[in-house]
Amino acid sequence: MDPEAPLPRRPIRSYVLRQGRVSSAQARAHDVLLPRYGIQYSPQPVDLEVIFGRAGAKTVEIGCGMGETTAAIAAAHPEIDYLGIEVHTPGVGSLLKLIDAGGLGNLRVVQHDAVEVLRDMIVPASLDGAHIFFPDPWPKKRHQKRRLVQTDFVALLASRLKPGGYLHLATDWQEYAEQMLAVLAAEPLLENTTTGFAPRPDYRPQTKFETRGLKLGHGVWDLVFRRK
Repeated sequence: MDPEAPLPRRPIRSYVLRQGRVSSAQARAHDVLLPRYGIQYSPQPVDLEVIFGRAGAKTVEIGCGMGETTAAIAAAHPEIDYLGIEVHTPGVGSLLKLIDAGGLGNLRVVQHDAVEVLRDMIVPASLDGAHIFFPDPWPKKRHQKRRLVQTDFVALLASRLKPGGYLHLATDWQEYAEQMLAVLAAEPLLENTTTGFAPRPDYRPQTKFETRGLKLGHGVWDLVFRRK
């Protein structure tokens, strides 16, 4: 696949927009803070240096969940600018609250499909890093076509990394971890930074859910690849 060629509009998405409960605080944050810290999706490239008001390293995180990890990483690395991509309103509202409470001027949010954001808004070879932590594993075989980490998506994401930029994935689902490893290893623009799976980098916080799972004997697999 030519990574510069536009991907077709996908009939299958890696998520389902469920009617989850949005708390009053999340809804208020979403309404008040999204205009301040959000970036509206637009089918045209954006200049991240203009958005953040400075040059320097730019990293995306795809699927921020409730935002705790995203905000913690941004707080620990104020020299790096982070763009979080999340579709679910409760998570976006929660992350916006964390941005505002922490004064995180190096973190912005796009509430939109990650494939379309990367394809339309992020120019090739512009990112220093990309994080995908614990994406939905879609464990049932008939649903695995919904998994985010597929050949075409990885090709698109790799094309948006600068040479030397990194891609860091993590999952607690072993079968998905093995699929991720195979897909990333097959992408010609990427190379593994180690043999097989990587130790958890210090910059990725260990979540409470992850800590509880490890105590129960559950595995967690990190993958760190670099753009050639």
